[in-house]
Amino acid sequence: MATTLNAATLLVVPLAPLVGAAVAGIFGTTFGGNVVGRRVAHSATILGVFIAFVISALTLKSVAVDGARFNQTIYEWMNVGGLKMEIGFLVDGLTAMMMCVVTFVSLMVHIYTIGYMEEDEGYNRFFGYISLFTFSMLMLVMSNNFLQLFFGWEAVGLVSYLLIGFWYTKPTAIFANLKAFLVNRVGDFGFILGIGLIFAYAGTLNYAETFGKAEELGKLAFGYGTDWQLITVLCICLFIGAMGKSAQFPLHVWLPDSMEGPTPISALIHAATMVTAGIFMVARMSPLFELSDTALNFVMVIGAITALFMGFLGIIQNDIKRVVAYSTLSQLGYMTVALGASAYSVAVFHLMTHAFFKALLFLAAGSVIIGMHHNQDIRWMGGLRKYMPITWITSLIGSLALIGTPFFAGFYSKDSIIEAVHASHLPGAGFAYFAVMAGVFVTAFYSFRMYFLVFHGEERYDQAPAHEHHADEEPDPHHHHDDHAKPHESPWVVTAPLILLAFPSVVIGFLTIGGMLYGDFFKDAIFINFEHHPALEEMAKEFHGPVAMALHSITSPVLWLAIAGVVLSWFFYMKRPDIPAAIKQRCQPIYTLLENKYYLDWINENIIARAARAIGTGLWKGGDQGVIEGVFVNGSARAVAWFAGVVRWVQSGYIYHYAFAMLLGVIVLMSYFVSWPMVSEWLKK
Repeated sequence: MATTLNAATLLVVPLAPLVGAAVAGIFGTTFGGNVVGRRVAHSATILGVFIAFVISALTLKSVAVDGARFNQTIYEWMNVGGLKMEIGFLVDGLTAMMMCVVTFVSLMVHIYTIGYMEEDEGYNRFFGYISLFTFSMLMLVMSNNFLQLFFGWEAVGLVSYLLIGFWYTKPTAIFANLKAFLVNRVGDFGFILGIGLIFAYAGTLNYAETFGKAEELGKLAFGYGTDWQLITVLCICLFIGAMGKSAQFPLHVWLPDSMEGPTPISALIHAATMVTAGIFMVARMSPLFELSDTALNFVMVIGAITALFMGFLGIIQNDIKRVVAYSTLSQLGYMTVALGASAYSVAVFHLMTHAFFKALLFLAAGSVIIGMHHNQDIRWMGGLRKYMPITWITSLIGSLALIGTPFFAGFYSKDSIIEAVHASHLPGAGFAYFAVMAGVFVTAFYSFRMYFLVFHGEERYDQAPAHEHHADEEPDPHHHHDDHAKPHESPWVVTAPLILLAFPSVVIGFLTIGGMLYGDFFKDAIFINFEHHPALEEMAKEFHGPVAMALHSITSPVLWLAIAGVVLSWFFYMKRPDIPAAIKQRCQPIYTLLENKYYLDWINENIIARAARAIGTGLWKGGDQGVIEGVFVNGSARAVAWFAGVVRWVQSGYIYHYAFAMLLGVIVLMSYFVSWPMVSEWLKK
C-alpha cells in the first residue's frame, strides 16, 4: 500500500456504523413500529461495524508497516471571517490504533447483544444506539480539527445519555442518565472554554495550524490581573473536559451509576468509547500540555487521587458490575497519571490493553448475570465455575490481566506507567508513585474478592432473598426470574465474544510493547509529542524485550503487592469470611465513608445543586421578574401609559382649545425673543 491513505476509504469507517444505526434505529423503530425485523436490524449494524473494523485493521497495517499518514479536509462546511468549519481526518499511529480498538470492541459488543437483549422489546432501538455510539467515537478519534472533535465529544455524551437510560420506565435509570449528562456538561464547559481560548489566540481550529503556533502560545500571558500563563489555563480547561468524559475525581460520580444501563453498554462505555475519549484527547494535545509543567502536575495529581481512592470503593461493592466499574475508574486514573508524567505513549498503550480486558470483564459479568437469572449480588453467588466454565476461565483471564500478572496484557502497560511515574520530577510525582503502587494491591484485592465470591466456595444462590436484583434488571415483566434456579452457561453469541476478547487480553501487550513503547509506532505520529520517555529508554536498555521484562518482575515489589492482594482476598473470603465482617464492625466510620462514596453525591445534590438552584431562583425572581419584567418591561409600559394619560388630557378634541393653545404658544415665544436681549444686557451690567 502506498504511504498515503484514501479519503473515500477512510470515510467508510464512520459511515458504515452510521448506516447500520439508521437501518436499525429509523426503519427498525419508526414511530414504534418495526419496518425491519430483529434479524435485519442486528445484521445491518454488525455488518457496518465489521466493515469499519476491517478497514481500520488495514489502515493500522498501512500505518505501522508502510508508514502511511493522512491529514486532509474532507468537506468544508462553512468559512466565516477566516474561521474554517470543516470535516477532516487525521490518521497516524494513535488514530489507527484507536480505530481498531473502538471497532473491535464494538463488534464484540454487537454480537454479544444478540444473546443478552433477545427478550427486550427495544431490541432494534438498542442496536441503533450502540451503532450510533460507534460512529460518534470514530468521528472523535479521526478528527483533524477542534470543531469535529467537539462534535464527536458531544455526540458520545448524547448517545451515552440515551443508552444509560435505555430502560426509561425505570426511575433509577433516568436519574443515572441525567446525572451522567449534567456532570459531563460541567466538564464540557471547561472543554469548550479551552477550545475558545485556542481559537482566540491561535486564530484557527485546525490541529496542524494550532500545534504550529504552540511555542508562540507558550510565551503568552493569560492576563486579566493574573500572572498565569495562557498555555496553563488553556490546558487545564481542556483537561477539565477530560475529567468529565474520562471520569476523573471529582467528576467521576456519573460512571458507577451508568451501570443502570444494560451490560453491553457498560462494556462499550467503559472499555472502548466514552471514557477513553478524554485520555485520547490529552494525548493528541500533548504538544500543548508539554509546554506547561503546572498543567501536567495538575493532571498527574488528579489521576493519582482517582487511581487510589476509587479503588478503595471497589472493595466494598456487592453488585458485580459496580466492582468492575470502580476498577475502570481506577485504571483511568493510571492512564491519567501517565499523561501527567509526559508518558503519552504509555497512557495510550494502557488504554489499548485495558480496552480488551475490561470489555472482557464486563461481558463476563453480564454472562454471570444471565446465568444467575439476573441476580447481580456477588454475596449470593459462589461455585459457578462448574456451571459456567467458559465464563469462569475468561473471567479469570480478565482478572489476571487487570492486576498486572506477568505476560498478560495489563502487566506491560501498568508496569510501564509505574516506571514512568517513578522517573518523573514533577512536584506531585511522589504522591502519584505512592498511589499507583498502593493501587496495585487494592486492585488485586477487590478483583479477586469478586472472582472468589462468584466462581469458588460454597453455592449461596439458594440462600438469596427472593428477587434480589439490581441495576441490570429490566423494569418490564417479560424477564421472568426464577430466584433459586440452577445457574447455566450463556449461549454462544455471549460466550464467543468472551473467547475472542480473552486472546488479546493475554497476548496484546506482549506483541505490541516493542513497537508502541520502544519502537517508532508513535515516534513518527503527526503533530504528537510522543518522543521516547527517559524511563522507557532505560527499560528498553535493561529488559531487551517483553520476556526479559516479565522475568525481571519476579524481583519487583509490584508483583509481590499484586500477589499479596490475591492471597489476602482468598484468605478473607474463602477461609475466614468472619474477618471481613469483624473489620467492618470495628471500622464502621471508614466503611460508612466508603459506602457513601466519600459523600460526594451528597455534596453535589445538597450543596452544589441546591446552591445552583438558589442562585437560579434569585436570578429568576430578582433579575427576570424584578429588574427585567418589573423595571424594563412593565416599568416602561407603565411610563408610556402615564404619559399617554397626560397627553389624552391635553387632547380634548375641541378646535377652540387648540386655537387657544397655539395663541398662548405664540405669546410665549414672542415674549422670549423680545425680553431675552434686555435681560442679557442687564445681567452683564
